[in-house]
Amino acid sequence: MSAGRLGCMTTPAQGSRIPPGTLYACDNSRSDRCLWALAPDQPFDAVATLTESLPWLDRIRELGVPAAFAAQDGCDRPGLIPWDRVDVLFLAGTTEWKLGPVAERLSREAQVRGKSVHMGRVNSRVRMGIAEWFGCDSVDGTYLAYGPDRNLPKLLRWLDELDGQPSLLGSTHHPDGGGRAVRTPRPPHASSPAGGNVPALPSAGPPRTRTR
Repeated sequence: MSAGRLGCMTTPAQGSRIPPGTLYACDNSRSDRCLWALAPDQPFDAVATLTESLPWLDRIRELGVPAAFAAQDGCDRPGLIPWDRVDVLFLAGTTEWKLGPVAERLSREAQVRGKSVHMGRVNSRVRMGIAEWFGCDSVDGTYLAYGPDRNLPKLLRWLDELDGQPSLLGSTHHPDGGGRAVRTPRPPHASSPAGGNVPALPSAGPPRTRTR
């Protein structure tokens, strides 16, 4: 998640034009320079998401595009993530679940399995730091769409702050030989780099309609 990795997210109904050479990801869509495409899902429902996604995962891969699977609340139950047919784990679901310990564990499992990890609805510096701590390779959000002239400098500053710095929750990381961040977690309950306590994850409130 460095400043040199800015791209865009597109959806079939969005109608956005993609500048030539731009890296992008498709939310339930596909195309040539695609980083990955998300299989159809059912927000906040792990069982229904698996049912929706299974017919599409192999079809996406057959197009030469990495297949992303939307992890939802409850998908930690056995058999609800088809790991052998997935290239990217997309952390979706409710805000509370997405920022919680199950999503973190699944993110780290995905990395061990050689999968990439993406987090949706990341619209703040705090949430971007949590995504970085989880080991996410990419994030998306609508923050830049609302006042891009004002918000782009802020977004670039957030990326600079996270790149090569201790994470929000206190890890340190450096690029390995392939350019991926290697994180060294600090012991539980240790103080933050600024000398304070580790900040609690924000309260999520009730589930709401998702806008990735």
